[in-house]
Amino acid sequence: MLTKAAIQRLRSLREKKHREALGLFVVEGEKVVTELLASSFVFAEIYATPQWTGQRTHDMTPDEMARASHFPTPSSVLAVGNIEREPLPVGALDHGLTLVLDGVQDAGNVGTLLRVADWFSLDRAVLSPDCADLFHQKVINASMGSFARVRVYTADLPTALAGLAAPVLGCDLAGQDVHALPALRDAVIVIGGEGRGLTQAVRKFVTHYVTIPRFGGVESLNAGIAAAIVCDNLRRTQK
Repeated sequence: MLTKAAIQRLRSLREKKHREALGLFVVEGEKVVTELLASSFVFAEIYATPQWTGQRTHDMTPDEMARASHFPTPSSVLAVGNIEREPLPVGALDHGLTLVLDGVQDAGNVGTLLRVADWFSLDRAVLSPDCADLFHQKVINASMGSFARVRVYTADLPTALAGLAAPVLGCDLAGQDVHALPALRDAVIVIGGEGRGLTQAVRKFVTHYVTIPRFGGVESLNAGIAAAIVCDNLRRTQK
């Protein structure tokens, strides 16, 4: 049986300030925990009800899980990982393909964009400080484990983009057809925040604006869909 303090500690990890103070984050859900365990991700703690048949470090009753869960409908397993961050290496963005998120504040969108980076085997993803927190539960679950497979950095974007030799592709409705781009081995793809697009501070470093040709009446595409189409085009031109 878990103590009230132990359950409160798990619940507190819903908030970024507590995650940062404790250096811990939560991964909840059978599918994502199973996927991470299969990829040799090491959890600090794994809490599970009798329904969960996999690895665990602590047993919980369904009632305890309901009180500790970060979801309205609790799952059978809740795992705790250690927050580990690395600074963005100097010059890293000049090599390979990088996905940059400029103020993407919706946690689900950030997670989806990390899945896109994982799907296309991008070399890294860089989040601006005002993006949704990488260790937010919704980011983690939307990424379906990609947050642990992709090298993800948080960095001041004007500093990171300054002086790059690699082209910086800004996704913008007024850009050129992405299908007209030449083959690029090295490139930085920048996706702006919901509604506002790319910030002025980042636009200063964009070398090419690209867009996806529109044939229908919809005003815009979801950030994840747009990033996937751009990344697919870049990968196809590399063949």
